[in-house]
Formats: sequence, structure tokens, C-alpha cells
Amino acid sequence: METNAITAIYAEFSGLPTPVSAHLTEEQVGDQRVYTVNSEWSQNNLVGGSRLRYMQQWTLLAEQRNDCKNLQTVLPPGPCAPLQAELLSSFSPVRGLRAVVRETTGSHQILEIWDSHGLRKTLDLTALNKHGRVYNDAQFGCLSWSGCESRLLYVAESNQSSSPDFPGKSPCGKSLQDRSVYREDWGEGLTSKSLPVLCVVELETGNVSVLRGVPSHISPGQALWAPGSHVVVFVGWSHEPFRLGLKFCSNRRSALFLLGLDGHCECLSEADVSVSSPRLSPDGTTLVYLQGRVFGPHNQCVSLHQYDLHSKKTSILMDVVNRTNAGECAGIYESLPSSCWSADSQRVVFSSACRNRKDLFVVDRRTKTVAFLSDNLSEFYGSWKLLAIQKDLMVVYCSSPNTPPTLRVGFLPPVGWYVDWQTLHQPGLTFDLRWTVLDVTPTTEEDNTEYSGLDFGAVLVKPRDHFHGAKIPLVVFIHGGPNSQFPAEWNTTTAGLVKLGFAVLMVNYRGSTGFGQDSILSLIGRIGTQDVKDVQRAVTTALQRDATLDPKRLAVIGGSHGGFLSCHLVGQYPDLYRACAARNPVINAATLLGTSDIVDWRYSSVGLMYSYDQIPTAEALAIMLERSPITHAAQIQAPVLLMLGAKDRRVSPHQGLELYRALKSRDSPVRLLWFPEDGHSLARVDTQADCFLNTALWLQQHL
Repeated sequence: METNAITAIYAEFSGLPTPVSAHLTEEQVGDQRVYTVNSEWSQNNLVGGSRLRYMQQWTLLAEQRNDCKNLQTVLPPGPCAPLQAELLSSFSPVRGLRAVVRETTGSHQILEIWDSHGLRKTLDLTALNKHGRVYNDAQFGCLSWSGCESRLLYVAESNQSSSPDFPGKSPCGKSLQDRSVYREDWGEGLTSKSLPVLCVVELETGNVSVLRGVPSHISPGQALWAPGSHVVVFVGWSHEPFRLGLKFCSNRRSALFLLGLDGHCECLSEADVSVSSPRLSPDGTTLVYLQGRVFGPHNQCVSLHQYDLHSKKTSILMDVVNRTNAGECAGIYESLPSSCWSADSQRVVFSSACRNRKDLFVVDRRTKTVAFLSDNLSEFYGSWKLLAIQKDLMVVYCSSPNTPPTLRVGFLPPVGWYVDWQTLHQPGLTFDLRWTVLDVTPTTEEDNTEYSGLDFGAVLVKPRDHFHGAKIPLVVFIHGGPNSQFPAEWNTTTAGLVKLGFAVLMVNYRGSTGFGQDSILSLIGRIGTQDVKDVQRAVTTALQRDATLDPKRLAVIGGSHGGFLSCHLVGQYPDLYRACAARNPVINAATLLGTSDIVDWRYSSVGLMYSYDQIPTAEALAIMLERSPITHAAQIQAPVLLMLGAKDRRVSPHQGLELYRALKSRDSPVRLLWFPEDGHSLARVDTQADCFLNTALWLQQHL
């Protein structure tokens, strides 16, 4: 437990690479089919304090017998090729051209087109001055090839001021009267994003144009070409009367649009819903997309819709799942990968939370049935994530709490058949940790009468070997959201703490994703009570089922809503917990109301309706205060470690400072880490290392 030893363990674990995307090509060579898999990876470099990206390539040989494709040979992979300053990249569907948007040392953004002979074309997008910065985020960003491969479509910031008082002004040429006009943005993680526009590059001429016809109240993103290369499909988010935070929020009012290059725009989806992830079938006849509710929980179970481009009719392919049943899909809770269709355009493949795991599924358009695609090793892997499927070859990565990300491939089989999975990339390290999934049932007193009969779960990870008869200290790890999940997957923080001798209990309380929409809705109006009791019930269950855990050495850690619950637990159960570590926690929901980019959740979470013209009332503020950990601050006995990002737009760092001052005034042990350049996720490489080191030392000191 020395500083250098802790840092070395974290450097080893956090330095393990994770695949983030994949692209496949296919060609016929003699009587064999040859597939090329290009996978992009992310890897932390703790010494350099940076996050590296690189590409690696595999060649696969396959044969087809009747209706079934089989992998015969996996050739050794090529070397890892670093990707320098790439913001976006995309392969063309036919000729395999590669488009790259790259950042230069002079902060210019350039577009490069590569082919088999090298660099074919370069455009300096910044110098052309047709738009602002190109978007490369997951909410708006895209880089889409037209079917004829002569055009590229992407999203960038508009050159025009978003101020209605001074339309048509260039940011670099503002008059004195409007240079300080407030410019709205899309909140946490999207502070430089305000007014996106759709842009098209004509590769032959190098001409860049901003598409006309997008409604003035709409911010476009997630765009792709429709068949014929003269019409684009995009998701449009309403930014009137003002913008709310979009990152991690799938409940923002939005719609699916069809926009012609002539400026004619048509809305395809229904009103007052949220939509995302439009994906075009290989035969060009059908769009699938996700649809959910507006407001309420920020991440909900969504439905999968299909839109027929010929008949212009929409139908539900997969509906919202309200209650989960063992052995069945629990619904969709995350975006679709960019490639998710089977080759015959009849099936859609996706991965999503399923109780305490993340699994892989396929839905058949003909029968609307959903089936699992993970193999009989699913007990070994707790998490399956689809990166891409092209020509029926699926690329996934799998992991579990003791197995880092593993790249695997397999052909989508005929209906009713199993997938023959093959491993491409085995992690360089294996870890001797034990993990188990716990199903937890609330007591009769803890049952929610409006949503009765719901259960929840947790994942317990602990050292495989420990001294005989010795008890293991237990760290309770709580996810944020609150509508997110701790699947049984590789987690650097969990693995590192277990390596240092702790057991870790990752709790998926009611309201977590993967347990059905009823579970998510059950938490509305019950934050600070139901979720707190659920975590405590999970702890009690783990201690009852595992005699090696030490009930006298308990600690709790978490971020955001997980930090909110951590501080609640040490306040509501002061005699049970001996230490707490919270990252950007919500401490006082009433004082957070005016500073958060998701003001709607401040109302929804305590069971109040939200509207844009909402004015706070004394009654509403009293309810928010009542549900907040600050009301229990006087009872806190456990030493508290606070880690705050100064640029957090979701949960103001003044939330943590509020608890810090309350504890300091009572002489309670408290330590505060302040990260001036970080936001809500505390995602910088050096910040993550600092947080882990301090958390481990804090737990060691007080447990």
C-alpha cells in the first residue's frame, strides 16, 4: 500500500487497451472469402498523461457452405499503427477509401482522403472558412460517405452568431455592441457546441457547402446519406426556448428529418419524442432508429422503430420492456453501432444492458423476435459490446471483472443457430480475481407499492486468495446517473482496489438500466430514500452470503449520483461506514437547481413535473433539500474524501464545497482534491490516476 506500488498497479491496469470501433471489408479470392478487420483502440499513457489511439488490422479467411459462413483461418495481426491527431475517420463502402479529419499543430482542421496508393487529397477546412470547428463528439458528430463516394457529409459549428438580436454576424467580425452577447451551448462535455450545421464536401472540386433548409429551431447531427446521394437523413434537437445538457441524456426533444440538397426538409418521426441512432439498411429501403420519452429519467428503455423509405410508413420493431424476465432481453438502453444490419437487411444486431450484465442480441424484422448471440462462455464474459457487423461478420469486444477487453469475431448464423466465436486479440494480462452476480430482493417494507415486485442486483469482486480466517474489507462502489449500470465488465478502479486487497461491491439499485422501464420509473420521486435503502440492502445481502467479508470495515465510493448516495449512506448509517470517497457529488439539490445544465432532472428526480417556464417555489426547494445528503451532514462520522472538477457543468463543484465546509465546521475529517481543468467525468488521464491513488490511500488509512 505504498504510493509507488499503488501507482504501478494503476498504471498497469489503466494502460490496458480498449477497442472503440471496427470496420470490415470483404473480397473473393479464388474459392475463399477474405475479410479485413480494421480495429481502432484507445490506451492510456500514464507517463505522458495522454490517451493514445492506434489501429490494428487482421486478415480472416472464410468459406461458405450452403447458408452458413465459417471462419477457417485467422492470420497474425499487423503492427499497431498510431493515429495522430485524428478527430474523425470513415471508410468508403465500395472502394475502401479512408477519410480523416485531422487537427494540425496550428489548430487547423484538415480533411484527408487516403487510398491504396497513399494520400490522395487534402483540404484545409479551417482556411476555407465555410464553417467553424468540425464536431467529433458522440452526440452530433458524423463523417458519412455518399453512395457514389464523391461526397462527404459531416457536422460543424456554424459561422453565424446564435444571437437572435444580431443575425448573420461572423464571430471574428462582431460589432462592439454584440461581441459579449451570451452564446448558449449544449452543456457538460459540449461547451464548444452551440449551433451545428450540416456540411457537404464535393471531393472532385474540393467545394464545401453548408446545407440549407434545416429548421431554424433545430440543431442537426448524426447525419447520413439516403440512397441516391441527393438527400440526407439527420437527427434534429430542438434548442428552443433554450438548450439543456445533452451528454448522457437520451430524453431531449428531437426528431428524424429528411433534407434534400435543394433545401427541402421533411420530418419523418412523430412529435414530442426523442430519437437517435438512424441506421440505413444495406438494400437502402429501411431506416431503423431509437425512440424514447422527453424529460423524466435521462436514460430510459427505448423502442426500436423502422421507417420504410418507399411507403413512408413507420412501425415498431422492438417495444419498450417494462419488466424483465430471466433469460430474456431487458430492452435497449444505449445507442446503436454505426453498422448494425445483417447483409439481407432482415435483422438488426445490438448490445445493451441486461440486468447485471451487458449482452448481445439480434431482432428479426420478419417475426419481431429477439434472440441472444453470446455463446456458452457468457458466464465467463459478463459484458458483450458490438463494434460493427458488415457482410454478416460481427466484431465485438468482451470483458468481465477479471478479464480485460477481448476482441472477438463471428458470423451471424441462420435463425436458430449458434455463433462460432473466434478470438482475435487476447489481453496481455490475466487477473486472479473472483466475481459473482448477486440478485437482491427488497424487503416488504422497502417494496415500491406503485411498482411492486421489482428486484435489483450487484456484482461482487474480491481477491481469489487471502489469509485463511482473515476478513476482507468491503468497498461499496455506486454508479452515477442514476439511470446507468455497473455491468459485470472490466473496471480499472474495481480491479485495482481488489488487487490491493479490498473486496468491491458494485450495486445496481432500482433505477439502474437493464432491469426494465418500470425499475427506472420507480426511482422518480424517491431519490435519497429508495436508492439509499437498495444499496444498504445489497450490502446486507453480500455480508450474509459471503462470510469472508468484514462487516466492521466498510467504505463507500461513487461519483455524481453515486457520490450523492455515498454521502447519504455515511449520513444515514453513520455507525456502519468507516470511510467515504465521492467524485463531484450532488450534496444539495436545492442549491444545484440554478447551476446545473440539466435543470429538468432537478425537478423530475424528486417527482415534480418540469416545463421550460418553471419558476422555483418554496415548496419545490424544500422537497429538493429534504432529499439531499446535506441534511444528514451533522451525523457523518466517517472521514470523507471529495474530488471535484472545477469545470463541471452538470454538478457544480460548489456542491462538494458545501459539504466540505459543513464537515470542517464540525471538525469532521475531510480532504478535498480540486482539479481546475476537469469536468464532471474527471476524465483526464492524470486526474484519474490522482483520484485512484488518493482513494486507495484514503481507504487504506481508514479501513
